[in-house]
Amino acid sequence: MAASELYTKCARVWIPDAEEVWKSAELIKDYKNGDASLQLMLEDGKSIEHTLDPKTKNLPYLRNPDILVGENDLTALSYLHEPAVLHNLKVRFVDSKLIYTYCGIVLVAINPYETLPIYGSDIINAYSGQNMGDMDPHIFAVAEEAYKQMARDERNQSIIVSGESGAGKTVSAKYAMRYFATVSGSASEANVEEKVLASNPIMEAIGNAKTTRNDNSSRFGKYIEIGFDNRYRIIGANMRTYLLEKSRVVFQADEERNYHIFYQLCASSHLPELKNLKLSSANDFLYTRQGRSPVIIGVDDTKELCTTRNAFTLLGINESYQMGLFQVLAAILHLGNVEIKDRDSDSSVIPPNNCHLMAFCELVGVTYQDMSQWLCHRKLKTATETYVKTLPRLQATNARDALSKHIYAKLFNWIVEHVNKALITNVKQHSFIGVLDIYGFETFEINSFEQFCINYANEKLQQQFNMHVFKLEQEEYMKEQIPWTLIDFYDNQPCINLIEAKMGILDLLDEECKMPKGSDDSWAQKLYNTHLKTCSLFEKPRMSNRAFIIQHFADKVEYQCEGFLAKNKDTVNEEQINVLKASKKFNLLVELFHDEEKATSPTGQVPGTGGRTRLSIKPDKSREKSSKEHKKTVGCQFRNSLQMLMETLNATTPHYVRCIKPNDFKMAFTFDPKRAVQQLRACGVLETIRISAAGFPSRWTYQEFFSRYRVLMKQKDVLPDKKLTCRNVLEKLVQDQDKYQFGKTKIFFRAGQVAYLEKLRADKLRAACIRIQKTIRCWLARKKYLRKRSAAITIQRFTRGYQARCLVKFMRRTQAATIIQKYRRMYVEKKRYRQKQAAALAMQTILRAYIARQKYQSLLREHKVVIIQKRVRGWLARCWYKRCLIAIVYLQCCIRRMRARRELKKLKIEARSVEHFKKLNKGMENKIMQLQRRIDEQTRENKSVNEKLVGLESSYTVESERLRGELNRLRGVEEQAKNKTNQVTSLLEELEKLKKELSVTQQEKKTIEDWAHNYRDEMEKMVSELKEQNGTLKKDKDDLNRLIQEQSQQMTEKMARAIVQETQQLETDLNEERSRYQNLLTEHLRLEEKYDDLKEAMASSNVSKPGHRRTDSTHSSNESEYTYNSEYAELEEGSRAAEDVTRGIDTSLTLKLQKRLTELEQEKQSLRNELENKEEQFQRARARDDAEFKKARGAELEYESLKRQELESENKKLKHNLVEMRQSLLGNAAASSGAPGSPAYKVLLEQLNSACEELDVRKEEVLILRSQLVSQKEAMHHKETMTEPSVYAEDVSKLKDADELKQACIGLKDTNRLLEHQLQTQRRTYDSEVEALRGELQNVKEENNRQQQLLAQNLQLPPEARIEASLQHEITRLTNENLDLMEQLEKQDRTIRKLKKQLKVYSKRIGEMGAGQTEGQTSPGQMVDEPIHPVNIPRREKDFQGMLEYKKEDELKLVKNLILELKPRGVAVNLIPGLPAYILFMCLRHADYVNDDQKVRTLLTSTINSIKKILKKRGDDFETVSFWLANTCRFLHCLKQYSGDEAFMKHNTSRQNEHCLSNFDLAEYRQVISDLAIQIYQQLIKCMENILQPMIVSGMLEHETIQGVSGVKPTGLRKRTSSIADEGTYTLDSILRQLSAFHSTMCQHGTDPELIKQVVKQQFYIIGAVTLNNLLLRKDMCSWSKGMQIRYNVSQLEEWLRDKGLMVCGAKETLEPLIQAAQLLQVKKKTDEDAEAICSMCQALTTAQIVKVLNLYTPVNEFEERVSVAFIRTIQTRLRDRCESPQLLMDTKMIYPVTFPFSPSSLALETIQIPSSLNLAFLTRV
Repeated sequence: MAASELYTKCARVWIPDAEEVWKSAELIKDYKNGDASLQLMLEDGKSIEHTLDPKTKNLPYLRNPDILVGENDLTALSYLHEPAVLHNLKVRFVDSKLIYTYCGIVLVAINPYETLPIYGSDIINAYSGQNMGDMDPHIFAVAEEAYKQMARDERNQSIIVSGESGAGKTVSAKYAMRYFATVSGSASEANVEEKVLASNPIMEAIGNAKTTRNDNSSRFGKYIEIGFDNRYRIIGANMRTYLLEKSRVVFQADEERNYHIFYQLCASSHLPELKNLKLSSANDFLYTRQGRSPVIIGVDDTKELCTTRNAFTLLGINESYQMGLFQVLAAILHLGNVEIKDRDSDSSVIPPNNCHLMAFCELVGVTYQDMSQWLCHRKLKTATETYVKTLPRLQATNARDALSKHIYAKLFNWIVEHVNKALITNVKQHSFIGVLDIYGFETFEINSFEQFCINYANEKLQQQFNMHVFKLEQEEYMKEQIPWTLIDFYDNQPCINLIEAKMGILDLLDEECKMPKGSDDSWAQKLYNTHLKTCSLFEKPRMSNRAFIIQHFADKVEYQCEGFLAKNKDTVNEEQINVLKASKKFNLLVELFHDEEKATSPTGQVPGTGGRTRLSIKPDKSREKSSKEHKKTVGCQFRNSLQMLMETLNATTPHYVRCIKPNDFKMAFTFDPKRAVQQLRACGVLETIRISAAGFPSRWTYQEFFSRYRVLMKQKDVLPDKKLTCRNVLEKLVQDQDKYQFGKTKIFFRAGQVAYLEKLRADKLRAACIRIQKTIRCWLARKKYLRKRSAAITIQRFTRGYQARCLVKFMRRTQAATIIQKYRRMYVEKKRYRQKQAAALAMQTILRAYIARQKYQSLLREHKVVIIQKRVRGWLARCWYKRCLIAIVYLQCCIRRMRARRELKKLKIEARSVEHFKKLNKGMENKIMQLQRRIDEQTRENKSVNEKLVGLESSYTVESERLRGELNRLRGVEEQAKNKTNQVTSLLEELEKLKKELSVTQQEKKTIEDWAHNYRDEMEKMVSELKEQNGTLKKDKDDLNRLIQEQSQQMTEKMARAIVQETQQLETDLNEERSRYQNLLTEHLRLEEKYDDLKEAMASSNVSKPGHRRTDSTHSSNESEYTYNSEYAELEEGSRAAEDVTRGIDTSLTLKLQKRLTELEQEKQSLRNELENKEEQFQRARARDDAEFKKARGAELEYESLKRQELESENKKLKHNLVEMRQSLLGNAAASSGAPGSPAYKVLLEQLNSACEELDVRKEEVLILRSQLVSQKEAMHHKETMTEPSVYAEDVSKLKDADELKQACIGLKDTNRLLEHQLQTQRRTYDSEVEALRGELQNVKEENNRQQQLLAQNLQLPPEARIEASLQHEITRLTNENLDLMEQLEKQDRTIRKLKKQLKVYSKRIGEMGAGQTEGQTSPGQMVDEPIHPVNIPRREKDFQGMLEYKKEDELKLVKNLILELKPRGVAVNLIPGLPAYILFMCLRHADYVNDDQKVRTLLTSTINSIKKILKKRGDDFETVSFWLANTCRFLHCLKQYSGDEAFMKHNTSRQNEHCLSNFDLAEYRQVISDLAIQIYQQLIKCMENILQPMIVSGMLEHETIQGVSGVKPTGLRKRTSSIADEGTYTLDSILRQLSAFHSTMCQHGTDPELIKQVVKQQFYIIGAVTLNNLLLRKDMCSWSKGMQIRYNVSQLEEWLRDKGLMVCGAKETLEPLIQAAQLLQVKKKTDEDAEAICSMCQALTTAQIVKVLNLYTPVNEFEERVSVAFIRTIQTRLRDRCESPQLLMDTKMIYPVTFPFSPSSLALETIQIPSSLNLAFLTRV
């Protein structure tokens, strides 16, 4: 294809850049052949001119379309070159936070420097069993591919993890091993997988250190072989190590550390067991303080040592060996602190009593003198003599460091050897997977021997990698039958030859090491002379004669020759080793050096041996030979071990992981292009790209090509043969046939062709869009024009009509105005005339009236004058008359007085004369005579009286006594009278005081009267204020009523919500308890099955011994409801083998079971604590609610309502008083109204005082009401209020009469009582529900405890003790049962004897009555004469009792025919649903009827064990599991229905109630069968999940349900499953058909509808969870079109639910997370409003899931836009406050707790017929 077709205007290219390596630019002018430059515009808008190379004329790299950016596989890019790879990795790493990317067969892993939640067990389960291309790139995908190929191809695998320090190699290898340990498990119970993982902390402690690039850098290479058996389970592992960096022991650069183990020991030196090591801070030792960075931020070395020691213990290295290792390590630290001083220029000395040397000698058990001597001396041997030579201080120090390195290397080897011993197994290894964690290509400013070996190893690995990639490419071409042309790729064999061939660098180095006076300089000269002119890959630096340059595959590296010989020799003083070997106190040290040769040149770690291959020990006679003949240099050993590694890798299938370090500053998700490019070039990723780009990198299947580029075809081009169609279209689109090749199943394209086709497709779609836009815009413009034209015509029509109407209106108004003016003028004139006339008449009237009044006044005055004169004259006459009368009377008086005086004097004189006295005495004599007669009469009377007195004397005494008593009483009364007199005196005094106060009061009264006069003026003002306050009070009252009503409603709603939440919480807790209990049942079943499997395996492998074997009592029939174990009578022949199994697995199985038991105990304790907390919370909440309810009910509402009534009544009183006051003021005269003491004044004063008092009272009441309102607000969350009282309180305010108020009050009280009764009823209902839930929770808890106790009893004891305990328990139980049975037998015997006696009596009576009737009814003639004729007597229908009788020996036959051999697909299809359950229950009824407890027990035990057996045998058959789930539930319901409990009998008929069990209570067996049903349900779910699992992803995600919506994007080497439905591909219809099959099967088997709903809910949960998990792990599925597909698929599932009537089962709610994820893919994702909408919409998704979907969102077409990083951060900010689990994936293994609601059967047992096909003829209906 011509460049002019691609390099056109707006085409985007990559140009080199010094800072960013590559920079994007856009052409602003078409390129033409021959142009010397390109006109470009950068992304920042700057225009530049890019000059082309005049020699090569190479154009800049083209940029891939945006739709291809961010692909999972780099080979999916159309343009394969360095900038495209770098940009794709940057976009995935920085924008999408994706650290893994495929590059063909290589997984590129970028270190995020941040902990990511993508390595959990849920992620492992998600990748398990998946194809490598079906999921997003991950280390787990590589591990799964290796594991799958090992099992499928029967070939060993290798995972090669490489990269520079800090790139994450160790972590990647660790996660790969964790995946194998999790997925495969172990073949034994020895926890091999845990040991394999436990080796990591040990190797990290002794082999990892902090460097400037990595805090946990591996300073050695290792190759771990994980062994598997023939079932592909882990059986062991083996480790090989390479090139330990020993120099780090004695030297560290700045900001680096020694190996972690030294710092862990120093940090833990305070521990008691480490006191004898004499350690202190790391800064006190030379070997740990040189890097000046002894602490790693975020790492606790003390805790790390604990982890290391635990790992040692797990791998079998006991405490004594651990302390020995720590002694050696501490000795190395002390040896480094030994100070060596100069004695002279050729010798050195150690000062005596050096504390560190003494500590070293004490720790390793050697003498101080020997060690100090040989640290400063060495022994030289010749042919005849031996010399001891002194060493200078520098050489002595080097010898000391060499000894330290040698000791550490030996210790490292020993640890590796023992780790391998712990990981080895006796089981035969079938295959293995090797994980190679090796250093990547290194180049520093100063490169030495270590970098040379590392780069040499990488050259070998790169060669193997290139050959493997080349081989795969060739196989792909051959497979597709494409002509194979050799591809030119870089072969680094010349570089390898330069290093390892004869006379290569290593050979010359070894030769120089053998020379007596060999040096680095002489070796460098040999290199120059040998290779400088013969090899182009070898160069000499210009400015140095002690260095050389090698052109490696990644880059040129300059090596400094200094130190090469010394590091290659790696010598150590032999005498120092001999001193250490002579240690007698420290056996571990001797063990480290027991294989040491005489002349040792150790490398510390022999590469490739993994600590297992040792140097051979020569016999003593060989010591005469030169020791040099036996030395192996480090280079030679490394070359040999590398050769062994390559042989191993070549014998396996390799998988490559290339780790990339994004930056040198350990910043999270920060990408440095320069560093990334260096590593990409060094690790071979770009070489892979180059090899792929050299051929046909882009590959499409014909179906994918047709689906993607269907838009480029015309209708006539589409043929039935898709392959031919693609061929014809491609020949038209691409003229150059060299750009593509047609394979057998795929089309191969050259680099750039896919981009060209994408450009054509985009242009076609753009042209189609333009045409659509043009047509739509034309249609919209014409529609707009027609709309405007119609509108204009309408406006004109209405305008003209409006103008005509205006004209008519104007004319009418003119005429109307004229008429109005006429009448108006007439009216004005008429009015003026009438006004004048009225004025004249008024004047005349006034004048005439005035004259008349004047005349009347004059007449009136005259008349009044006359009257006045008359009255005056009469008054004067009367006055004169009165004076005359008074004078006459006075004169008469004076005269009469004078006459009276004279008469008085005369009378006085007469009185003094004798005659007068005589007159008087004459009367006195008569009187005396009369008196004498009276005296006589008195005398007679006195005599009679004396006689009476004599009689009365006797009574006088009595009377005197009475009078004395009366006298005493009177004296007391007298005293009281005196007191009363005193009181009268005090009262008189008080009266005087009151009189005084009265006078004062009178004075005050005058003052008050004066004040009242002033106060009266203020009265009106006060009244108005009272009115205002009254209005304010009324308003406050209304506000209070409204607030109280609102608060009542709010509190009612909140209480309702609180009750609902509490109920939901209790239901949640109950479901959790059920789930935990059912999980325990599952775990118990799994352990039971495992035990049975082991027992059967041992039984089949061992020959059973003869003799009787007693079964374990824990598995007796009586306790089968607790242990759920199978009946041991059927396996009696294997009982001896079972005991052997128990003993054989005791050590391994018991550990695991005890661990599980501990977990169960902890879970039990946590459940118990949680339940107690819930109960305490409930009790506290209930007490608080009751108290607040009583308080609110008894006081507040009633008080507030009464107060409001009183306020209303007082307002009426105030109004009434005000009216009275006004009437009294207006009714009296103005002069006397204000006088003190007047009625008006008194009324006013009284009302004023009462008003003031009432005002104070009302203010207090308002304050009280407000305080109560505040208290109500504070108690709003826990207070129950009633809305009706507030309503009635408002109604009370409307009543006007006192009677009405009284009636309203009574009605209010009645209403309150009614509401209180209703509230109490509701509370009792709520309490009963809570108690029921609590009881159910307690039952679950008790069952849990029971199961755990049984497990504990079975597992805690050894086999012998377990058997003895079980026997003892069995004997005790049987004894108790025998006693109970004996008591029952005695009772029954007594009852039988009594009944027999009664029966005899009744039989005699019946015999007598029968004989009499026979004699009376039969005549002798009939007996003799009439013959007896045969008569057909019909058989009476037998009344069946719904029972089936069977013999004891037929029980096994019953179980066999009805359970074990019954096939749901055959005979059971035509049976009544649940017939086996009915038959079993009818048999059970008969056993109960005959009161045979042994028969009941054995029947139930056999039934349970047989169901378990058939499910174990055919547990993967859905129909079998469903059939027995339905029958088990029906059997359980029958046990409940006919148990005799009233709760279960209320649905029965009278006939069914007669069939209830009468002798046995099978409640415990009901629980056993319920647990069995739970196990069957869980097995049904697993079986269903296994069937649905392969369909879900294909049907819900991959299959294109709506054709044409989603296009197929270009894919890379790792093809994904196509979304086009091929034959054998699962679709949504497949899922729906399978769901329908499940549903119809369960309905056919008679499964309860409620149970079917729970099964469907679980099915939909599995579908939703698996779909969502795959969506979250597949970047290609996160697009707008895929969201539409998912929503359509979900709608189809909902439609299926509607058709089956299952919309209310909760299945739809389980799909809510998937629905929201699909909506998230389709909504807008730009603005803050969109972010808010997403946050409110995605309530069922976690924050991690939302962010993951947004990060994975990938446009399928160029018209879609990517989600910006800023928008994702906005979402994270808004969701920051969510309290949720950080888990990314849904738990697909979660099973909802199942319940079995009671479902009684209406089928009568006596009507059931047994089909002959069941072969149950031995059963007899009773």
